[in-house]
Amino acid sequence: MAILARARGGDSAAYGELVLRHAPIAKRTAVFLGAGADADDVVQEAFVKAYRALGGFRSEAAFRPWLLRIVANETRNAIRSRSRRSRREEIAAPLDVVLDPADETVSLERRAELLSAVRALPEPQRLVVTCRYLLELDEQETAVVLGWPRGTVKSRLHRALERLRKEVRP
Repeated sequence: MAILARARGGDSAAYGELVLRHAPIAKRTAVFLGAGADADDVVQEAFVKAYRALGGFRSEAAFRPWLLRIVANETRNAIRSRSRRSRREEIAAPLDVVLDPADETVSLERRAELLSAVRALPEPQRLVVTCRYLLELDEQETAVVLGWPRGTVKSRLHRALERLRKEVRP
């Protein structure tokens, strides 16, 4: 990817293009993983850290999963920091706030029921479902973002889907 090579070479305009290209998925990732109102700050910090770490980025690796891994780590840091300050705040933002209604083909009731069931999943299962289906990452990208082996992604996704099938009626 030429733009990435230019950014690694110190071209700040090229890095700006990368930011514009990946900012929407980075923000969705932060929100879905629980950043809530801090999502913009999390994404900004993640892009700053990614820029500083570009020199160590393996050129044969995919940029998006690498960036989203940084976003996931920054989201965890923000959640830990927030919980130390106050337990009163809701940790996760409502998932339906960021879904595009124009892209939705499921009725509002069905979507609300499904999102409620996803929110009720244990955290590892909620995270894997979020990455695979809400962020539309493939298994390998999900593994990179969550820092899990690919087999763990498969098994947790399987358990999560089984649980959702039982919870959400057809």
